[in-house]
Amino acid sequence: MRSTEEAARAMEETKKNGRKKGGLRTMPFIFANEVAEKLAVVGFQSNMLTYLTQQLHLPLAKAATTLTNFGGTSAGTPLIGAFHADAYVGRFWTIAAALIVRVCSSLSSIHLRAGKKTKCISISVCVYVWQGMALLTLSAALPQFRPPPCKPGGAASCQEAAPWQLAVLYVSLLLNAVGAGGYRPCMVAFGGDQFDESRAAERARSWGFFNWYYFGNGASMLLAVTAVVYVQDNVGWGWGLGVPTACMGVSVAAFVAGYPMYRRFEPPGSPFTRLAQVVVAAFRKRRVPVSADVDAARLYENDDMDKPISIYGKLLHTDQLSFFDRAAVVTDGDLVTPTDGEPIPNPWRLSTVHRVEELKSVIRTGPIWAAGILVVTASSNQGTFSLQQASTMDRRLFPGLSSFQIPAGSMTVFSLLAMLVTLFFYDRALVPLMRRRTGLDRGITYLQRMGVGFAVCAASTLVAGFVESRRRDAAAAAGTTDVGTAPTMSAYWLVPQYALQGVAEAFNSVGHLEFMYDQSPESMRSTATALFWLSISLGSYASTALVAAVHRWSAGADGSNWLPDNINHGRLDYFYWVVTMLQVLNLVYYIICAKRFTFKPVQFHKKEEEEEGGKSLVELQEKV
Repeated sequence: MRSTEEAARAMEETKKNGRKKGGLRTMPFIFANEVAEKLAVVGFQSNMLTYLTQQLHLPLAKAATTLTNFGGTSAGTPLIGAFHADAYVGRFWTIAAALIVRVCSSLSSIHLRAGKKTKCISISVCVYVWQGMALLTLSAALPQFRPPPCKPGGAASCQEAAPWQLAVLYVSLLLNAVGAGGYRPCMVAFGGDQFDESRAAERARSWGFFNWYYFGNGASMLLAVTAVVYVQDNVGWGWGLGVPTACMGVSVAAFVAGYPMYRRFEPPGSPFTRLAQVVVAAFRKRRVPVSADVDAARLYENDDMDKPISIYGKLLHTDQLSFFDRAAVVTDGDLVTPTDGEPIPNPWRLSTVHRVEELKSVIRTGPIWAAGILVVTASSNQGTFSLQQASTMDRRLFPGLSSFQIPAGSMTVFSLLAMLVTLFFYDRALVPLMRRRTGLDRGITYLQRMGVGFAVCAASTLVAGFVESRRRDAAAAAGTTDVGTAPTMSAYWLVPQYALQGVAEAFNSVGHLEFMYDQSPESMRSTATALFWLSISLGSYASTALVAAVHRWSAGADGSNWLPDNINHGRLDYFYWVVTMLQVLNLVYYIICAKRFTFKPVQFHKKEEEEEGGKSLVELQEKV
């Protein structure tokens, strides 16, 4: 790894060039890449269960387990990708490594000059990742990669895919999970990198970036679950998986086209090593007396040492978590003086205030981050059981006028539409309105935005419970309880709960993403974004655990429970209200955490002559 001095010089050069790069002009490339990539990935995954059961003839349980394992692996890889981006490779090349494109196979043959090992690694990985989607597309297009069609006689006459055919499937899914690990945590952070945080005007633009990033996500997902799924079901799987693969090619072309304009930062080294050094140094000095009101001027600072990890500004001392301040107290043996230079700190014995505050920032975000897990749990459960509700109801597009039925799985369109409409009006109407009231450029703080999302999500499951109670009564009145349907009740009754879920996501998810990016240490933003995705993964696992717990807790002596296969015989409404109660408790917990939260204080290095009269800007972020 390069020395601190080399990294500092690289950072200074990056910082100098950064003023000429980045900004709004890079957004078309980033958004085009994101929309195409999301269209490819969602189009690839959304109908995969159908492909596994109908084309590879896997049993439903085996197909579901395969996709669950793939989802779990995809959820874990972002932490690995984020670590490499923050520590060694950098965000641009990590994203390049994750994109699944054919052009990488030709790029891999290019001889790169010595000293660019990270770029070689990225391009080589990119070849393998592209092969993941290409392999599955190939298996869908060529009959040799699939078992023969089922013969007349039902499912018993279907031949399951051979072991080598399944091996192709598993390899392709694994490589796609690797690609997700590189792309997910880095794209948002890379987009945020394009805005100079030391300039107030660019900081204001960066807040809008998160809103429109999520809007592009939602729009591409909407297109994927409608148009791409239609191609897969009605045209063929060769085209159905070929379209996402082509979209991935568009994605990389858009991303690479903006290369000359991007602001790119060199990775400063392992963030986890720095955090561990603070913990070790503080523990070694655990007997050193440090009062709560310790004089910050006595704590060790070294701006040259911190240059690679404080491009825009350094973190100032805070009184919270004062135990770790011991790591910045200078004691005998902490500084080593070489024969031809100034004293150099032993990082395992002495840390700077900035590095101590990095650790404090990570710890402080923990309680707020954890509050977001239960919201994902609620949305996961509602997404699953709302589909079951829809499958029992009258799904005619125009009841009484048309026999065309909306597929039960397509009811999520209402959630996506609500999210898109909310994001648009939030940016175009709510922000300008609240800006006049609060004086904040972003209208409301991201903590307030998350709180609104928590409340709306609780309202969504509350409404879902009342709708389910009415649906169950309708089935009983129609005498179709045992059949498992409620044909006299329109599926449009489910629109409010779907719509509220979309509104909640527009507030909570974007606010959560903003919070993790803004309050994380400057040198750990890929890792912070990976933690956002980790909360989604943990929320999904918590959903599974909650369903299993309710199954056991509600089981009767006759074998009945709240969540049977035939929901007409269960009490899904009670389950929704249990989730609502948990969300209300979570909201109270969140409000307490938000009110006690301490924002990180940043002293920016750059000058803002036009706004601060040339003085160094210190932002405590209490109103951010």
